[in-house]
Amino acid sequence: MIFQTLDDKKECVGVYYNERLHSEISDNLTKTWAYASYLDGKDIQYASLLCSSDSPGAPCPDHLKDQWDYISDKLKSFLRSFKEAKVDLNQNCFFDLVPERFLLEFCDVKNKITQYVFDKYEKPSNYDFLLSLQRVISEIDYQKMNIDLTPMNRKAYQFKTKQIRQRIKEKAPYIKYDIFGTKTGRLTTKKWSFPILTLAKEYRGVIKPTNDWFVELDFNAAELRTLLALSGQPQPIEDIHQWNAKNIYKNNPTRDEAKKRIFAWLYNPDSKDRSSSKIYNRDFVLKKHWNGEQVHTFYDRIIDADAHHALNYIIQSTTSDMFLRRMVKVHEFLRDKQSNIAFSIHDSLVIDLVDAEKHLIPEIKEIFSKTELGDFKVNISAGKDFGNMKELKI
Repeated sequence: MIFQTLDDKKECVGVYYNERLHSEISDNLTKTWAYASYLDGKDIQYASLLCSSDSPGAPCPDHLKDQWDYISDKLKSFLRSFKEAKVDLNQNCFFDLVPERFLLEFCDVKNKITQYVFDKYEKPSNYDFLLSLQRVISEIDYQKMNIDLTPMNRKAYQFKTKQIRQRIKEKAPYIKYDIFGTKTGRLTTKKWSFPILTLAKEYRGVIKPTNDWFVELDFNAAELRTLLALSGQPQPIEDIHQWNAKNIYKNNPTRDEAKKRIFAWLYNPDSKDRSSSKIYNRDFVLKKHWNGEQVHTFYDRIIDADAHHALNYIIQSTTSDMFLRRMVKVHEFLRDKQSNIAFSIHDSLVIDLVDAEKHLIPEIKEIFSKTELGDFKVNISAGKDFGNMKELKI
């Protein structure tokens, strides 16, 4: 039976089915629009994962568009009023704040769109992964961040600092990721999220752990290693830029020189570099994963791409999916632990670590490093805030 959730927080259990609102989940509920944390462990299918959209408006059929636009405008009005009244939806159940009549109308049209999606869309090959990722993201959604603006005081006179300080104060201290925000699969954040992906490094010190430490795991040159793996080459155990300088380029360039050279060549289809091409076989990877119109990645994402963007999409999407799968594995490992995933920034994962569990770091590193493309070198750093992280030699 198709149903809709009235909120997605664990403490806010509410569903709509049989044209009524209920506070309990019936066993015969099988399909809904999107995942909610209190549905974990239940055999339920999610329309949003089929059509790769957070919003029902994207796949909404023409015959329902007027109905959806009407109810969607009402929803936006409620959300604006909550913002003006400073009502925190992270701390309140949505269904307690709006009229029952609105909920009935809203859920009815969502049911119709959900049914349409299940009728018209096929289940994607990466559906199980997307569901696992959604579970991780949903848990991060309602973890309140520990934000301390004190470190910004020493630059309070700067216009840029004032702007960023105000921007942070206007956002609730929660990170809201969107798993459908890019065609390559890389995470973005929603507009009402804390700006974790765009916060300049010089201001990261305002983010502090809720537990004892931040531990950051970051792949060494992740996209280069992805291309190396897709080219059929083994992974170097050392820093890849030093390895390139020693094994690919003549005249013994420095690490920085080797890094500049490889990246100047990598994403420019017109660039020629025979030394780089011998190991990083762009032509082989393109021929295998691009048919002239679409990219088909190692992880079965299909992306429309022209010649200029094809290699970029192959590498970025494959790297992103590889990283997110490692994030899911680390999340599963930490499920019964006190430590937890705090957030991720592109290809780095940040753990909010309890000091008593610091002995787990080598095992977490092992889980993170063992990708489907080979064992990737992982850099680890730790700190008492996100702006002052020091490398760990593990």
